[in-house]
Amino acid sequence: MKGRTDVVVGVQWGDEGKGRVVDALAAKAGVVARYQGGANAGHTVVVEDEKYVFHLLPSGILYPDKTCIIGNGVVLDPDTLFEEIDGLTARGKKLARLIISNATHIVMPYHKQLDKLAESARSEGHKIGTTGRGIGPCYTDKFQRVGIRAEDLVNPDVLRDKLELNIKLKNEIFTKIYGAQPLDFDEIYSTALAWGKRIKPLLGDTFLILNDAVNSGQNILFEGAQATLLDIDHGTYPFVTSSSACAGGACTGTGFGPSGIDRVIGVMKAYCTRVGAGPFPTEDDGPTGETLRTNGGEFGATTGRPRRCGWCDLVTADYAVKVNGLSGIALTKLDVLSGFDTIEICTSYEINGEIRKNFPSSTAELAKARPIYEELPGWHDDISSCRKFEDLPQEAQDYVRFIEARTGVPVLLIGVGADRDDTIMRGL
Repeated sequence: MKGRTDVVVGVQWGDEGKGRVVDALAAKAGVVARYQGGANAGHTVVVEDEKYVFHLLPSGILYPDKTCIIGNGVVLDPDTLFEEIDGLTARGKKLARLIISNATHIVMPYHKQLDKLAESARSEGHKIGTTGRGIGPCYTDKFQRVGIRAEDLVNPDVLRDKLELNIKLKNEIFTKIYGAQPLDFDEIYSTALAWGKRIKPLLGDTFLILNDAVNSGQNILFEGAQATLLDIDHGTYPFVTSSSACAGGACTGTGFGPSGIDRVIGVMKAYCTRVGAGPFPTEDDGPTGETLRTNGGEFGATTGRPRRCGWCDLVTADYAVKVNGLSGIALTKLDVLSGFDTIEICTSYEINGEIRKNFPSSTAELAKARPIYEELPGWHDDISSCRKFEDLPQEAQDYVRFIEARTGVPVLLIGVGADRDDTIMRGL
């Protein structure tokens, strides 16, 4: 009997709580596989009042009986990876078995430098709000076919050849375009060799491991970073990440065939947030936005930046349903809405005098969008102890049903607090 395969993907602009959802679902999975992005992600998991933030490690890493995979679609910063592993070990945690794809591309020191230099060179209206982690430049090298992969770190001769070419190319950019100091080959080569010695036992053909696992009856969770509206193709370009954050990225980012995917679970907050630049129709700069930010602890797990906050946007949710082929929704942070007399929820846009129910493909059009809200009654109860849907106040139940009716997708999980156990399961 084959195992079940689920893809967990963000519905909005990231920070929806994918880490806690993956952690909750991992109990029934044998393998958790991260399929794209890099250390610009920040997936937060709270277990027994202890907080963990994972930038590269899959969110199932705290289950010692599981296998965690970093797929070929990820760009890997070895320093961040080792820091995360060492940090968990120092806290006395037993970790899942970790395997890294041989084909995973490596974020080199010059990628981070290029990221920061390029962002600094952009004029104020054209900054994209990069985290400066070298993600974009690493993906650029990947598609220019000069990237350094994990397998190269354990082959000194191949590494030398590839690095010599990269240093030559990058020094032209550093010195002639940015007026920066040239790179030192020996220093970077030595650093990369040291990475290789530590990473070698973790490398493997992860696509084979995934296929063998599902054929042996194990369930697999594919974990995405960032979210639909940050996808390089389907997001609010150019204010996006540099990888395929939608559900399709699970296949290209791991080598697992699309016909083997059983369900796609979209994670969305009960309200909306965004970090960095780009259009955000339901953003609230007033007291409501500040209340959501304060009550929801809306500060970036990776950067610490305060997140932009606003009401839930079902136009974007409907778009994510279609782009990802969502089977169900995991609705997080419903508890943050407790205390509002009324709750607004966006069901359409007004753009240039026209009412639009569909998400515009043009970012310029989206920037002009004025949200049209429907108002629902709020609630004041503390719902953090609720473990059944029927335990929620009627107004909270109605809010969830409203989302289901407008998206046409069932809400299968509801987060009512930050801890692993603060969850209502409705079909997962």
